[in-house]
Amino acid sequence: MAIKESDIVEVKEPELSFWEKIYLPSVIMGLMLTFKHIFRKKRTLQYPEKRREEVAVPDGGLRGKNYRGLHRLNKDDQGRVECVACFMCATACPANCIDIVGDEAPWPDREKYPVSFVIDELKCIYCGMCEYACPVDAIELTPVYNTTGLSRDEMMFDKEKLLEQYDKTIDIKPRKNPLIVGYSCDYKEQAVEHREKVEEFEREL
Repeated sequence: MAIKESDIVEVKEPELSFWEKIYLPSVIMGLMLTFKHIFRKKRTLQYPEKRREEVAVPDGGLRGKNYRGLHRLNKDDQGRVECVACFMCATACPANCIDIVGDEAPWPDREKYPVSFVIDELKCIYCGMCEYACPVDAIELTPVYNTTGLSRDEMMFDKEKLLEQYDKTIDIKPRKNPLIVGYSCDYKEQAVEHREKVEEFEREL
């Protein structure tokens, strides 16, 4: 199908003036902006002597309640892994950094559990989609931001490492939602209660 003449838009490159050609006004404007920032309050922190969680948020500090850092796998009230191996987090992950191997659960209150759960922290973009997708709040992102490793293998967090992070971070980030595990007959009531708790938590932020 031929293109109509009326649909054709000719775009011409704008002609630069003399001052635009020598870039002098742009250089002066850039220097003015630089000098303006010199006299403003500095937000640079002398890390690790001073840490972000010790500084107020307006001064560049860390707001731990909603910071998306290192992952953890939550435990239920019996100390078991909360995950039911539904693969919702792995499906929602845009970076494709979550690998799960599920199997039949040895407990009567759920159908499956993860035999293997691995997150590649180097591929992760910390968007929080896995946390939002999880129907039982098994995976959460914590305020931990200073994780390092000397090799790629050290940054592959398996189920044991992720459960260990739960024990380390439960004090600085308590569970925000009620435990919802398995497929009990009152799961709909639990889901409603869960949503109310989430909305209440978000209003407090």
